Amino acid sequence: MTNYSTTPAYTRYHWAKSDRANPDRIHLLEHHLADVGACFESLLRQPTIGQRLACAGGLEELHPTMAARLCVFAALHDIGKVNMGFQTLIWREADIPPGQRRPVKAGHIQGMVPVLNENGDTETAKWFCSVLKFDELLGWDDSSGSAAALFVAALSHHGSPLNLSENISSNSRAWRSFASLDPRECVERIGKLVRQWFDDAFAPDAQPLPSAPEFQHHFLGLCTLADWIGSNEAWFPYIDRPDDNYMDRARRQAEKAVKDIGLDIGEQRRVFAAMPLRRNFSDLFDHPEPNAIQRQTALETPLTEPLVIIESETGSGKTEAALWRFAWMYEAQLVDGLYFALPTRSAANQIHERVERFVNKLFPEGPRPDVILAVPGYNPEDYAPEAVALPKYDEQAAHRHEHGEEKPWASESSKRYLAAQIAVGTVDQAMLGALQVRHAHLRSSCLARNLLVVDEVHASDTYMTEIIRALLAAHTGAGGYALLMSATLGSTAQEKWLRPGQRRADGQGPSLEKAKARPYPAVSIASNPEPISAGDNDQAKTVTIVPTPAMSDFAQTAHFALAAARQGATVLVMRNTVDYAVRTQQAVEASATDADWPLLFTANGCHTLHHGRFARSDRRLLDGLVEERLGKEREPGGCIVVGTQPLEQSLDIDADLLITDLCPVDVLLQRIGRLHRHVREDRPAGCTGARCVVLTPGDDLTPYLTRKTDCNGLGPNGYVYRSLHVLEATRRLVHEYPVWRIPEMNRELVERATHPEALDEITRELGDEWKSHAINNAGGYIADRQQAHGNALKFDKSFLEDNRAILFPSRAEENIRTRLGDDRVEITFGPQPSSPFDPARTIERLDLPLRWLQGAEVPARVSPTAVEPGFEFSVGIERFRYDRLGLGRG
Repeated sequence: MTNYSTTPAYTRYHWAKSDRANPDRIHLLEHHLADVGACFESLLRQPTIGQRLACAGGLEELHPTMAARLCVFAALHDIGKVNMGFQTLIWREADIPPGQRRPVKAGHIQGMVPVLNENGDTETAKWFCSVLKFDELLGWDDSSGSAAALFVAALSHHGSPLNLSENISSNSRAWRSFASLDPRECVERIGKLVRQWFDDAFAPDAQPLPSAPEFQHHFLGLCTLADWIGSNEAWFPYIDRPDDNYMDRARRQAEKAVKDIGLDIGEQRRVFAAMPLRRNFSDLFDHPEPNAIQRQTALETPLTEPLVIIESETGSGKTEAALWRFAWMYEAQLVDGLYFALPTRSAANQIHERVERFVNKLFPEGPRPDVILAVPGYNPEDYAPEAVALPKYDEQAAHRHEHGEEKPWASESSKRYLAAQIAVGTVDQAMLGALQVRHAHLRSSCLARNLLVVDEVHASDTYMTEIIRALLAAHTGAGGYALLMSATLGSTAQEKWLRPGQRRADGQGPSLEKAKARPYPAVSIASNPEPISAGDNDQAKTVTIVPTPAMSDFAQTAHFALAAARQGATVLVMRNTVDYAVRTQQAVEASATDADWPLLFTANGCHTLHHGRFARSDRRLLDGLVEERLGKEREPGGCIVVGTQPLEQSLDIDADLLITDLCPVDVLLQRIGRLHRHVREDRPAGCTGARCVVLTPGDDLTPYLTRKTDCNGLGPNGYVYRSLHVLEATRRLVHEYPVWRIPEMNRELVERATHPEALDEITRELGDEWKSHAINNAGGYIADRQQAHGNALKFDKSFLEDNRAILFPSRAEENIRTRLGDDRVEITFGPQPSSPFDPARTIERLDLPLRWLQGAEVPARVSPTAVEPGFEFSVGIERFRYDRLGLGRG
């Protein structure tokens, strides 16, 4: 006779969770299903979360019966764990009865395939459906198959859709009784329990479940979230004995968990409503009155508009406009929180500090939400020296509980960033909610309750544009709200953004003449075909444009910069590529006299420049020093800072003179935004008026159609600015208008360099070579759109269509992530070398351009060799150097 007092609990009861360090500690399967079902139920009780799911299904609200039915499916998410191929995974050899063979190992998700696939285990499928009374669950829809699809969606909670087409060979032994465990008895018990837990689900004559595939996708995201919460032992400690009343405990713990995480903001809203109104502009920002774009965005554009685009010149306060609109939307209970998406990590870090100050002023001290910096790899080395790395949740929970604070659970993993109430991060974190990558549904469903703000959308390439449009379509389709910001956005691009769920043929936007006549600054909404004028932001400036055919003449560029700096000017030199920036820095140093050395930008005594190929900790250092030398509060005296595109974004710098390469006009206007940004009385002679020297390759860009080296980012082989048509249009504007009045001329400048009619005119004028370039560009754009469409999550596809589940592509997820723009590989050093700017500080890792590796395999750790100052290292046969000029080859 078996002695049950000494046998492990896992040999007597079906388990769902076990302690890897001590397998004898288990949490029963029925308890875990109750935990997750209770968490899902608690999530749906949150007004905004429930409303977004309803909206995804085309409903005004979720009826209690429908909500209960969804809880049933959520609770059944791990029903596949009843199979003995899974249950015996933790069994010791001594647990196997004499004379019996251990069942073949089986997972709990793909392990369901033999049960669900029509060519699978028919006998098991029959008893499974019978004892679970699955036909009753299937009757909850209108014969559309949505109930079955929701069940498949629940089974897909580990991040990828369940593949019903693979591994269909029957492992019937896994679904038969083994030792003292019987899967059939367990399924039957679970079937009875879910009817007790969610008895409302089985009410007769209820509204059928929505057939919209978008509803299934949104459900999966919330189901995954519920599973992540319900799997945390801090809230749901392991219990290894059956308890018929366990659901009461699970519901109490679920309510606590959802509140602890910050998803239940009921108390926060109650305290907020009882406080004096905190939406006055002067109370939230360091400005007495809002300007025109801020008033139009927050006060005059209806808060119920799902998608808003604001266009205004750099430095006009678009960030404050977005945050102020959020304050009003939060008070109106249209959104629970905010995700502020920036193009780069550096930009996210800069804006994070501003958003944190805003949140501290908006919310009362007690229930104030944390402002999460949603940047993967966040640690003190990457950012400020005084920063503190976020610990794992359990450690942080214990520490913060002592201080009565909420716990930023969302900061524990990049997959949870979008579950944060307030987060500032990179746009790719939001885009991952619209791509066929693991846990995309979790991201998109969490994001739906918050206002999504995307900054600098004009900087998005074709691929990124299509992915963000897919995200916006899903986001607004679920009742979410979004706000896009741009300094300069052409009408063709604007049409695409305003209608993210539609595919419009080229040429359906306004004509060039009408586009040029559109107002600027402006706010655009989908319900109004024309942008709404925002009026004057008091940011007007007149810029003298000086075209100079010296793009490859580094000595002349250095001469321009030194001449101005000697007069006391702060000079910003913007190059299109790191190569040209480094060569410019070297030319400045070669031309400098002993008296000029103090004029050169330094970091801890090292002459250097600013670009994207520095270690993250060094980039942080350089960001701060650039703002110190070129910022609003800088000390008087000349200075030369050479850099690339990262200087365009978010850094609050104010140059007396700008020297820049030819680039697309919208980028050029962005760069000019760093020129005479603030009103100053101490501009040196020659720089009292804003002046921009534009370095051009001459009067003919035709050689760049085929040029393969030394392109400085221009043309089809230049990697940075592919379209020579836009560059040629910009070159002509630079020569045609010696003075640019900003923002008065912004609209005309952008349209004349980006509108299809203007670009077609250049093609007709310049001949066959340029026609071929236009065709190739069009083909590249089409290819990018097709690739984006292939990689985008198919929100319009059911999880069970024609008896086949939707699938993520078989190609590696890394390929999709790489196409986001992450074309770099991370190198980890061992031992860690010293920074060239501070021998006491070491560098743990560097990002290396993938194309530099020539296919070489990256080892787990790379050993560097110290040089003065900096270090060298090899990957395969490729040799690299990191020093005061950043990362370079050989």
